[in-house]
Amino acid sequence: MITINYKDIMNLGFPRHTARSIIKQAKIQLVNRGLTLYANNRIGTVPREIVEEILGLKFTTKGDIV
Repeated sequence: MITINYKDIMNLGFPRHTARSIIKQAKIQLVNRGLTLYANNRIGTVPREIVEEILGLKFTTKGDIV
């Protein structure tokens, strides 16, 4: 599983606040799917697939993010 954090999203060109909001939305979706691990405030990375769903983008390789 490849994970992504807000800095990776910022590297795509999003502002800091937007990147953090995307991570927050991803964590909410993961908790709603039953992955209560992501209810922890200290976790700042989420699976790449969730971010792809939110943004409507498809990353082909890890190099596309960083």
